[in-house]
Parts: sequence; C-alpha cells; structure tokens
Amino acid sequence: MIELPEGSWWDWDVYSWRPGELRLAADHDLSYHHNLELVFADPLYVRCPGSFQDPVFRAPTPEERRSVERQCGEEPGVLVAFEADGGGPEPVSALIAAGSVEVRVGTVLRYAPDGGAK
Repeated sequence: MIELPEGSWWDWDVYSWRPGELRLAADHDLSYHHNLELVFADPLYVRCPGSFQDPVFRAPTPEERRSVERQCGEEPGVLVAFEADGGGPEPVSALIAAGSVEVRVGTVLRYAPDGGAK
C-alpha cells in the first residue's frame, strides 16, 4: 500500500501520461502548483479518473489482483487501489498496476516562469 508524507493532499489529477510513465499530482489546490507526485513507471493497467479528490488508499482485493494479472498476463511490480470523490454521486474505485511507483515531494509550478500558461 502507498504511504504518503504528511500534507494536505486533497486535490489530485493525472498530471502526465506518456509511454512508460504515469504521474499523479496532488496538493490542497492544483491551480498554480503541486507538491506531491506519484510516478508510476511502466504502467500496465490504469483505471483512474483524470481528476479526483480526497483518495483513500487501500490494499487491492484478491479479485482486483486476479483481474489485473489475467488482463496483463503477469503480476505487476506494484498494484495501487483507492476510492475517491470523482465528482459523481458515488465514490469511484481506482486501480493502477505498474512496474514500480515513486513518491516525490517538491514544488512543481503549473505556469511558465514569465506568468504565462505552461
């Protein structure tokens, strides 16, 4: 299971998704910056909304684990599960399987240094 550092990690989004890497970003407000990233290397399976709030990370169920292994043909290095507010009437269940995950802390600006959009 993922352990996050102390902080106000209420607001989340998929910051970047390119071949070989998925980055989730979090902070108390994502308007101008974020201070936390979960960087998934070699994502195999992703079921996650583009933006969400207040995730509760949990251990994946045995059925989730079996389903991912069936679909991917292998056991992932990491399997992260959580429930979150995805903006609808019910919480959304998310599941991410990848080769590895790294928790990164540090300010990432969401605008260009000259004040323009990034």
